Amino acid sequence: MSQANVERIVGRLVTDEDFRGAFHLDPERVVRGLLDRGCDLTRAEIETLVALDPLTLEQFANALDPRLQKASLRGAAGPFSSADKLL
Repeated sequence: MSQANVERIVGRLVTDEDFRGAFHLDPERVVRGLLDRGCDLTRAEIETLVALDPLTLEQFANALDPRLQKASLRGAAGPFSSADKLL
């Protein structure tokens, strides 16, 4: 089941602006938060997710149709609380 979780996390990273922003600031905290909430990931998946390049994720997100995006309503200075929620 962990492969499905990886797919959900990567999908959320490219479609959820707040989640992506929190990941950009501290990828380890975001992944650790998911694990704390019961997200099943292998050690290799954790290491690979934490190593994802935030700028590449941002570029991919910008290439997607905006209708697929969950835009932030918080603005640039707002907290990234949605990153604390499980998928």
